[in-house]
Amino acid sequence: MRTSSISAAATVVALGVSALLAAAPAQAAPTHAASWTRSCAVDLTPGHVFCNALHVISTAEHVRATGVTPNATPSGYGPSDLRSAYNIAANGGAGQTVAIVDAYNDPNAAADLAVYRSQFGLPACTTASGCLKIVSQTGSSTLPSSNSGWAGEISLDLDMVSAIAPNAHIILVEAKTASMTNLGTAVNEAAKLGATEISNSYGGSESSADTSYDSTYFNHPGIVITASSGDGGYGVEYPAASPNVTAVGGTSLSKASNTRGWSESVWSTSSTEGAGSGCSAYEPKPTWQKDTGCAKRTVADVSAVADPATGVAVYQTYGASGWSVYGGTSVAAPLIAGVYADAGAHSTSIPAANLYSHTTSLNDVTTGKTASCSPAYLCTAETGYDGPTGLGTPNGLTAFTG
Repeated sequence: MRTSSISAAATVVALGVSALLAAAPAQAAPTHAASWTRSCAVDLTPGHVFCNALHVISTAEHVRATGVTPNATPSGYGPSDLRSAYNIAANGGAGQTVAIVDAYNDPNAAADLAVYRSQFGLPACTTASGCLKIVSQTGSSTLPSSNSGWAGEISLDLDMVSAIAPNAHIILVEAKTASMTNLGTAVNEAAKLGATEISNSYGGSESSADTSYDSTYFNHPGIVITASSGDGGYGVEYPAASPNVTAVGGTSLSKASNTRGWSESVWSTSSTEGAGSGCSAYEPKPTWQKDTGCAKRTVADVSAVADPATGVAVYQTYGASGWSVYGGTSVAAPLIAGVYADAGAHSTSIPAANLYSHTTSLNDVTTGKTASCSPAYLCTAETGYDGPTGLGTPNGLTAFTG
């Protein structure tokens, strides 16, 4: 775990009011058709992280607005919706192995994944066939204790990778606790087991220890490592701040009558809930990142749907009762990992760098903001690069091809 030094403790205080307020379960504004809660409690203790999944709660208003009750039948975007929105062909991911790193165990993970894939006509991916592997952070079959909050994150991650890259193999690596050292050990195990992409849908407060974590846990050249940027609005989380990962922000995704058939804006529910973004306090700026308003690493690089009001369908029975709807940048990180899997082998040492050479092959998100900040692009959508959505969202595979 991170040292509890005075400087690390000061980092927690320096997060500011918005990050501290994010510790309370967030709900939608009254105009939304449903409310939601954080799947995992926010923990700002140095060395601890929390998952970035937002679980939509069924309400009478939601039922009246949609005619669908979560836990009964699929509500929220399914695989065909997501592939349409991001110009992704069906049946991708062959030859790739996407690892999902989460804390604790979901005892129903394999069975729930089977229901999701069957519901949407995706090929089966089971432990018996070797398509799905579930291991501890050391690679053993002795799994950590079960946790219903992280089980929601696990179900979400498995379903999003399946939706985008249904022919990829999947490794679920379960850390024994939600500490950065245990989750980092799980990342290393995922790389050791042959993952070509590693998805991390969690984050915690920055500290001076982060640069050492970069080399200890996230130094895997040629392997895509995605990390969600956070759900607390303007502010930076780790490991999204690491220059070794692809930091994934969040959007609100809606069907539209334009040529694309979809529209996107920055996801922001309130001043304390939305896509994480900003300028890292500790991480050096990578050479491939060219924005001039932040002398250090800027978050994010790329983005995808994260707004729980435009959330995705997930099947979960440990901690839920079947079909659920989820949002948060925990949707976006495994989705982007799946896009990388569809794109195939990654020759670039740090795959995020390749995105900055293919900006015209992404959907630029130019509307919405999470806060008022200076310089404004760190929290407000602009033409070209901005913090909450990075360079934009997938428009096919070109930008993700090494």
